[in-house]
Amino acid sequence: MTTRVRVSAAAPYDVVVGHGVSAGLGELLGEQVRRAAIVHPPSMREQAVRLRADLAAGQVDVHLIEVPDGEQAKVSDVLQFCWRVLGDAGFTRSDVVVGLGGGATTDLAGFVAATWLRGVRFVNLPTTVLGMVDAAVGGKTGINTVAGKNLVGAFHEPVGVLCDLDLLATLPGAELRSGLAEVVKCGFIADPTILELVENAGAASVLDPASPILAELVTKGIAVKAATVAADLHETGGLGGPGGGAGPWAADDPAGPWAANGIGREALNYGHTLGHAIEREEQFTIRHGEAISVGMVFVAELASRYDLIDDELVERHRAVLSSLALPTTWAGAFSPLLAAMRLDKKTRGDELRFVVLEELARTRILAGPEESVLRESFAALTRSSR
Repeated sequence: MTTRVRVSAAAPYDVVVGHGVSAGLGELLGEQVRRAAIVHPPSMREQAVRLRADLAAGQVDVHLIEVPDGEQAKVSDVLQFCWRVLGDAGFTRSDVVVGLGGGATTDLAGFVAATWLRGVRFVNLPTTVLGMVDAAVGGKTGINTVAGKNLVGAFHEPVGVLCDLDLLATLPGAELRSGLAEVVKCGFIADPTILELVENAGAASVLDPASPILAELVTKGIAVKAATVAADLHETGGLGGPGGGAGPWAADDPAGPWAANGIGREALNYGHTLGHAIEREEQFTIRHGEAISVGMVFVAELASRYDLIDDELVERHRAVLSSLALPTTWAGAFSPLLAAMRLDKKTRGDELRFVVLEELARTRILAGPEESVLRESFAALTRSSR
């Protein structure tokens, strides 16, 4: 079964989810494209070669740009290497960049496209759960710097996204679980049916790449992000959708409607403020979803200390994430994380801002929490319950 989720951006596009959908890349590019660059990590070399052969049959001149795995690709040296390949190949504004890989690869490929000639078209072909439900949808592109993660970037929407579930078959279990952290996040901030599906199906079904349960979870996660992005394209505070106001969806729209709560696209950063700090402290050796899992438990603890949510909802965070063997504790010191969080994109001046829940599927910003409460919330991560 193939599902299309429409992203109502300035230039609307579809996210196509299903088995074997990568075969539709040539059709998505269209007959006018004569040159394409496929940015991919070493693990996707074989798939990139197959795509090149398919596109070459349609008279497309394809250039493969192999970049390092994971976050190691999102650095300025790799970005300049990609620019050099495009320059040597004579890429023009009528040509296309394709991001084939996980979220780090599609982040980089999108930024390459956004910056070359002030913007050329690009297509995302994510190969991980994390890439499918998070990085490949929404137009956020960028690279990391020594100061932090994703601090240099641009908003640049793809012309389409192909989420080929067949590509998950060889994905390591740890990577699968990492991506599901972002799906679970969507359940807490917007669509509780995601949480119910995880709780009722059991880990064996959820973690089976061929399972229809996983396909449904991926589609639901994409739908949450698509609706959120459509309501607040540039993270200025949405007027509709999860974290926004009254949603403009039809009754049968798979994306909503969800609770209106006024913070727009920032809702998608649930758990990310601490999570990004942990990633930086671990020099990006920890998986993104693992860090975000810990970050979600942290902000749940923080919200409970300001009497926004009850203990039951805090413990539901731990239960759902633990059922997928995702971490809910972190053994490092808090002070370095606090310093890193002060560089977070949501920080305003010296005031830290956290996305928190005020009830299930209803988010808000908690601005300027006391440092003592932050430390107490972090300390709770080392305890199984409060």
